[in-house]
Amino acid sequence: MTSSPRTGARPRASGRRLLPADPLLRRLVLMGLVNSVGDGLFVTVNVLFFTRSIGLTPTSVALGLTVAGVCGVFAGVPMGRLADRVGSKRLLLVVGPLEAAAVLGYAFVHSFAAFVVLACAATALSRGATAVRSALIARALPAEGQVRARALLRSVMNAGLVVGSGGAAIALQADSYTGYVTMMVLDAVSFLGVTVLLAGLPVSGTATGAAGAAGAAAGAAADDPRGPRTALRDRRYLLVTALHAVLELQLAVLTVGLPLWIVLGTGAPAAMVAAVNVVNCLLVVVFQVRASRGVTDVASAARACARGALLLAGGCLVYAAAQYGPAWAAAGALLVGALVHTLGELLTSAGGWTLSLDLADPRSHGEYQGVFMSGQAAAHVIGPLVVTLTAVDHGAVGWVVLAGVFALTGPALTAAVRGAGPGAVPAAAVRPG
Repeated sequence: MTSSPRTGARPRASGRRLLPADPLLRRLVLMGLVNSVGDGLFVTVNVLFFTRSIGLTPTSVALGLTVAGVCGVFAGVPMGRLADRVGSKRLLLVVGPLEAAAVLGYAFVHSFAAFVVLACAATALSRGATAVRSALIARALPAEGQVRARALLRSVMNAGLVVGSGGAAIALQADSYTGYVTMMVLDAVSFLGVTVLLAGLPVSGTATGAAGAAGAAAGAAADDPRGPRTALRDRRYLLVTALHAVLELQLAVLTVGLPLWIVLGTGAPAAMVAAVNVVNCLLVVVFQVRASRGVTDVASAARACARGALLLAGGCLVYAAAQYGPAWAAAGALLVGALVHTLGELLTSAGGWTLSLDLADPRSHGEYQGVFMSGQAAAHVIGPLVVTLTAVDHGAVGWVVLAGVFALTGPALTAAVRGAGPGAVPAAAVRPG
């Protein structure tokens, strides 16, 4: 991971303040909060808008979103490489308004073809921006506080999604074109708000000016005549990315497999779908920072992922048990499963952040983060299909299969990083964000 001249500064939150004391992290937190509130508004209403206001069929929407998801998988690497060349902050200042325009564009869509084109553009921008923001954080914050800072940002993101989803309930109740479009306008405003906050982010000051950064990079190049490593040729990084992407299937378990399982495979009331989501979200908000403690290097990150993988496997087994017994027993099993599942999610997230950063070449953070985020995006695209073909279609047996996949992935990831250390390039070789 990389460091800034503010070496030794720790991202901390004052007990009397809702925001971190560190001014740079405080602005990043505000940006994350504004962005996630907007995401909550849009995600909550988008499918109903596409079907009820635009007139697309559910099958058309699913197909269009799948195609868009595939486009998003391939957006991370080129966007990351561009960030390495022009700077993460400079690129995001352009991408933010483009994302706002894409969201507003949905209000003018009246055909399936236009929907697919716009969804592909919006998803590519969103996935690419995620990779670029990750590279920005890698370059802006001190190395020793990276994981804790990312944990804080993830907690804030989940809180913002809850707020946004709650606000969108008004539009859902109205169930009107005007109400849905209002949510999209507010989401677009959130993108513009993030861009304004980003403009004041002192990322360009994380090195000794452009000349100093260039000199540091030149010095690093002299130490390593091969130049920056290429993420797509870094076999260990690609393997770690693929294995962590398998752990990311947990998102599809939570958002697709579990709701269908609750309704179709258990005697629990349908309201348990909302209850499980609330449990998951609250646990992430409250405990993500705590779960990141002790994850300080490649070895501890791999151990965190291995422990998290076992917990994910345990959660799947508990979900399977919800098939048996009366409604109250099924509801209890689902809540316990959600607790175990979320603990696994917290650990695999914290471990993944460290692995994605410490195994990367600091001179190519954009490209490396693009590769890692593309792995996650691929998992999110194929996850619903994998979970449906296992747990949803085959019940308890399918849940056991998923548990086995998670349980085997943890040790495999630990073996993949054995003997690896941080990227063997001086941290000073990083360009300004």
